[in-house]
Amino acid sequence: MVFKDEVLIAIFPANKDKNSVCSHQGLTYGGIILSEGITFNDTLLAYKELLKFLHKKNVKELHLKLLPKIYHTLPSDELQYLLFKTKAQVTRTDVTSVIEAKYKLPIQSSNRKRGLKKALSQNLEVKEVDDFKDFWNKILIPNLKKAHQVVPVHSLSEITQLKSNFQKHIRQFNVYNNDKIVAGATVFDTKHVAHVQYISANADKQKLGSLDFLFDYLINNIFKTKKYFDFGISNINQGQQINEGLLSWKESFGARTIVHEFYRVETKNYVELNSVFV
Repeated sequence: MVFKDEVLIAIFPANKDKNSVCSHQGLTYGGIILSEGITFNDTLLAYKELLKFLHKKNVKELHLKLLPKIYHTLPSDELQYLLFKTKAQVTRTDVTSVIEAKYKLPIQSSNRKRGLKKALSQNLEVKEVDDFKDFWNKILIPNLKKAHQVVPVHSLSEITQLKSNFQKHIRQFNVYNNDKIVAGATVFDTKHVAHVQYISANADKQKLGSLDFLFDYLINNIFKTKKYFDFGISNINQGQQINEGLLSWKESFGARTIVHEFYRVETKNYVELNSVFV
């Protein structure tokens, strides 16, 4: 936490990894979170004091993953400039697919149109639920295990705990066919952005058009007044490659690309900030 005259002006969620401090590796997004009233000079001082503090603690490197610009409440690119001044190096860049409501593109994809037409002919229903159990146990966990031999980042107990802590911001939407769950999406609902954390459907998704039905409903009904609808990243291998099929599917709804940047900076470079102003 960074204070100015005993007033909190910035926070940095972080964890220590060997001889480095990182934007918390358990969080989707990170960076230094700044108060709305903070100026460029205050940001410079907060960043400098953070590097200086870590350097004195014998931490050699700071790893920052920046908050994507769509999550900013106000223009806030101060850190990009300060990272440049402290000779930070880009270590990873992910691509995130986003729909901006104000300039929403019409769906051109014939596959999406066919999928939605299939869905409308089926007995599908979308419900928002408070219980994650059916989606986790019947859809998400089996699919991730079969396709990638992994488990969800959040366990069922963890996502349930998050929901209890943030009732209005962690939302689960399931698709049912004759009362049987066939698909779902977990959405993190923030001030300006609806971010899809998990997407999954059963083996009948092509036959039923369940995901087309679900995302048409989310984009054009539930979150139509949100400034941005964020499908999340499509990268693998630490950002070095992109899952082409996944990216194409997101773009077929009208989503377009922004980047999510990661940096590494040596904490000793805080001295470079002494010469910013003339």
